[in-house]
Amino acid sequence: MELKWLLCVTLLALGILAVQAHDMDEDNDADDVVDIEDDLDDGVEEVEESKSETSSPPPAPKVTYRPPVPTGEVYFVESFDKGTLDGWILSRAKKDDTDDEIAKYDGKWEVQDMKETKLPGDKGLVMVTRAKHHAISSKLSKPFVFDTKPLIIQYEVNFQNGIECGGAYVKLLSKTPELNLDQFHDKTPYTIMFGPDKCGEDYKLHFIFRHKNPKTGKYEEKHAKRPDADLKTYFTDKKTHLYTLVLNPDNSFEILVDQTVVNSGNLLNDMSPPVNPPREIEDPNDQKPEDWDERPKIPDPDAVKPDDWDEDAPAKIADENAVKPEGWLDDEPEYVADPDAEKPEDWDEDMDGEWEAPQIANPKCETAPGCGTWQRPMIDNPNYKGKWKPPMIDNVNYQGIWKPRKIPNPDFFEDLEPFKMTPFSAVGLELWSMTSDIFFDNFIICTERAVADDWASDGWGLKKAADGAAEPGVVGQMMAAAEERPWLWVVYILTVALPVFLVVLFCCSGKKQASAAEYKKTDAPQPDVMDDEKEEEKDKGEKEEEEEEDANEEKLGSDADLGSASQEEEEEEEEDRKPASEEEETVNRSPRNRKPRKD
Repeated sequence: MELKWLLCVTLLALGILAVQAHDMDEDNDADDVVDIEDDLDDGVEEVEESKSETSSPPPAPKVTYRPPVPTGEVYFVESFDKGTLDGWILSRAKKDDTDDEIAKYDGKWEVQDMKETKLPGDKGLVMVTRAKHHAISSKLSKPFVFDTKPLIIQYEVNFQNGIECGGAYVKLLSKTPELNLDQFHDKTPYTIMFGPDKCGEDYKLHFIFRHKNPKTGKYEEKHAKRPDADLKTYFTDKKTHLYTLVLNPDNSFEILVDQTVVNSGNLLNDMSPPVNPPREIEDPNDQKPEDWDERPKIPDPDAVKPDDWDEDAPAKIADENAVKPEGWLDDEPEYVADPDAEKPEDWDEDMDGEWEAPQIANPKCETAPGCGTWQRPMIDNPNYKGKWKPPMIDNVNYQGIWKPRKIPNPDFFEDLEPFKMTPFSAVGLELWSMTSDIFFDNFIICTERAVADDWASDGWGLKKAADGAAEPGVVGQMMAAAEERPWLWVVYILTVALPVFLVVLFCCSGKKQASAAEYKKTDAPQPDVMDDEKEEEKDKGEKEEEEEEDANEEKLGSDADLGSASQEEEEEEEEDRKPASEEEETVNRSPRNRKPRKD
């Protein structure tokens, strides 16, 4: 276990040394650069340049930009790749009910490349200024009439500087005899408003259409429900995003961002307020009767306050059992004048009054339980009951909550085809923003989904591919982050190398078995050999027992015949051994054969 902890501490130390070595390498690299610039000749510089070229990562694949071309019938397309505002009209209108200083639509529009573009030559419409009213519009190739084909509007937006408060939505301007794009302003009639909008922390993706009341002829704005998706990223990541609205003749709609559906619904069911008014409404002339009782509970009229109910009893009383702590300083105040304070030199008693030293905590009270006049602490009064109120009982005259009666809605109508909206003949941007350089690109209005998808692939798809090619891989991003924050090297080591070491330690650090070579160095038997020897001894013992049993059976039959012969042979052997033993005893007793005695 100590070895495991030792290795963990060693690994952490190596991580810290790696960071220090990384910092030293940076310093050394800077010194080397200075030395090369000051001392080395051109030949050495060329060698260094060749080394740097070989060590640098391979360049990212280059994405070549080609202006998108519509693949089908369109009502409007604009990629701004010509570099001009041809076909677009700047508004010269003024907002009503606004100060003249800010009423003008004098915000600037320009066709520019994106600031950090990865596609040279890909231009877009940029709202250059901030805190100004901007309005620009362009006519469609032909008015769009809502009949049997869907409506698809699609365009790109990039908040290059982020967005504080402002919008990037488009308006599809209604076809009317009064339409004058030179005077395009906030009250110019539109059929649909669609696109992102943000102020504060409220992130919106508008889809609003103006519906005409068939009975009154008045228009009313219908707002789609808010999407459930989190829209914040689209406003803050400074990337180009593709916004698409699809309206179908069956009244269904879809809102997509980057070709992903973020909101969908039906014009009849998912708009606020609803397209069709209710069949019945509350009678505005109906009034609640004076004797209508809406009280479900009332005080019990028969209840009487108990005689012992004391409403004057206080909620808190002094604790009579409390005792003043010993050492309490009754004559010492809690606060005293600061003896070290001095009156400021510029103190004017006529202007500032009599000067008094500031109050500080009495130092004598720091070691005492308290100072000043002692008072008993307050506790809850067990006899407190408060003001008496009669209990509540069910109201037998309760009639429920009054509501006015329903009457047929005189303004009721039923429009089952809200898709058939007012035709529109122009597209416009009428915006106010506190952030500049909002980038717009690749507008298209058509009726076929495939045409819009092809247009997106040739425009937004190229931007996405270029951004992906320019971005480093995961390892590259980690290395780049560590270059800026060297302490990340320790994190990488701990999160990658440490688990590997722990797995090795815990899985491979069990008790080791002695190798055959180690057994050869000693006389200790190897485990396999010991097991074999035990089995051989067991077999040998069993075999010997069987032999002994056989021998005992044979002896029983031959003991009688061999008894006399064996006795005679024993007697002869004893006689032969007796002379020999006597001779050995005689020799041993001889003085020559005795060993000398050591004193």
